[in-house]
Amino acid sequence: MASVVAVIRLHDTATGTTVPLEPRDPGKVSMYVCGPTVYGPPHVGHGRMALVFDVVRRYLEWSGLEVFFVSNVTDIDDKIIEKANAEGRSTTAVAEQYEAEWFDAMEAIGVARPTHSPRATEWVDQMVDLIADLIERGHAYELSDGVYLEVSTIEGYGQLARQDVESLQAGARIEANAEKRSPVDFVLWKKSKEGEPSWPSPWGGGRPGWHTECVVMSLGLLGDDFDLHGGGIDLRFPHHENERAQAIGIGRPFARLWMHNGFVEVEGEKMSKSLGNFVNLPDLVANTDPRAYRMLVLRSHYRSPMEVTKDSIADARQAVARLDAFARRTADLPDVDPAPEVIEQFRALMDEDLNTAGALDVVFRAVRAAHQALDMDDDESAEPLSAAVRSMCGAVGLELSEEPDEVPEEIVAKAQAREDARAAKDFATADRLRDEIQAAGWVLDDGPSGTTVRRGN
Repeated sequence: MASVVAVIRLHDTATGTTVPLEPRDPGKVSMYVCGPTVYGPPHVGHGRMALVFDVVRRYLEWSGLEVFFVSNVTDIDDKIIEKANAEGRSTTAVAEQYEAEWFDAMEAIGVARPTHSPRATEWVDQMVDLIADLIERGHAYELSDGVYLEVSTIEGYGQLARQDVESLQAGARIEANAEKRSPVDFVLWKKSKEGEPSWPSPWGGGRPGWHTECVVMSLGLLGDDFDLHGGGIDLRFPHHENERAQAIGIGRPFARLWMHNGFVEVEGEKMSKSLGNFVNLPDLVANTDPRAYRMLVLRSHYRSPMEVTKDSIADARQAVARLDAFARRTADLPDVDPAPEVIEQFRALMDEDLNTAGALDVVFRAVRAAHQALDMDDDESAEPLSAAVRSMCGAVGLELSEEPDEVPEEIVAKAQAREDARAAKDFATADRLRDEIQAAGWVLDDGPSGTTVRRGN
C-alpha cells in the first residue's frame, strides 16, 4: 500500500518508554532480529518472535517505508557441538539440518525471508578483528580458556537490564572460571578443546562467543546507528546487553531502539523444555491452519505473555475461517479504494506500540459492517469496507483464502463418528478416526463451538 509514511511509536527497552521510530535514513528502516541457534526444531516461542517482527516489517512496508531486514543464523555454538557429538555427526550437518527446518517452519507460518540471513561461521574473521580491537582499547583480556570482555570498563553497562554493574555483580551466579575479573565478564573467544570446531586467532584456535556474533553481523550489514534491534524478552539480558557493550567498547553507535516480545506460556507457565511443555512449531503447523498461529499472535500485545492451548488455537482458526468466508463473499466486488476512516482507525492503533489486538477489532468491525451492507444489497457501502479489510489483513500478513474446502462425504462421516466416539469417551476409537482423517489429507480443528474439517497443508 503506497500511503503516508507511518510515524510508529514503539516501546524502547533501553529507556522503558514508548518513543517514535525515527529512521536513520529517510524512508528506510534498518532492522536486526536475532535468529535461531540451529540445534533442534523451532518451538512456538520462536514462532511468536518471528511473527511479531514479520508483522513489524510488513506494516512498515505497507505504510510506505523500505525495510532492510537482517536476521542471523547461529551455526556454531556449544549446543550444536553437544548435539553433533551425541549423534556422531559433524556440526555442519546438524546446523544445516535444523537451519532447513527453521526456514521450512517460517515459510509454513507465512514469515517472509529476511533481506539477509548471515551465518555466524561466515563472519569469524570480522569477529576476530573486533575482539582484537577491544583488547587494544583495554576492554578485554585473555585467560587460559579464552578472551573476556571486562564489563566494568563499559560506560552504562546494564541499561537493557535496568541495573548497574554493581547490582548485576551481586546477583551473578558463581561460575567455574575463577580467573575472571568479575562474574559478569563474558566470553568473546572460546579456545577450542580437542575435537571441537576451530578457527585461527591471535589467541589460539577457537570459536567466537555467542554475544560477539550478532554485534559483528548487525554492524557489518546495517552500519552504525541502525534503527531497530529486536528479539524475545529472554535475549534482553545478557545477550543484547553484551552486544551493546561491545559496540560501545569499539566506539560505534549501535541500535537506536530496542524492541522485545513477551514469552509464550502454556497453562500460565513459560514454554520451555525443562518444564516439559515444549511444543514444536512443525507439530503445530501439521495439526492446524498455520494462519491460526498468526491470528493468535495478533490477538495478544507483543510485549505481553501469550498462552497457547488447543482451545486458543482452535478459536483463532475459526476467526481465520470467518475472514475466509468474508473473502469468498466479497470476491466479486470491484477493486476500489479502502474506506479511509477505517484505515485511519487501524493505523492509529498500529502506530501506538503495535496494538495488533485493537487493530484486529477494527478489521472484524469492518467485516460485520460490510456483511450488513451486503445483506441490504448496498454494494456501494460494502466495497470500500471490503477493500479496507483486505488491505489491513495484508498489512499484518493475514493471507485470506477465497477457495472453500469441499470435504468428501466419507471424511464428513468419519468426523461425525469421531465426535460420537468422543461423546461416548471412547478415546481410542476417536484417536484412530482422527489419524485416518489426517492420513487422507484432512485436519480437524477442535474448538469451544465444535469441530471444523479443513484440507491439510
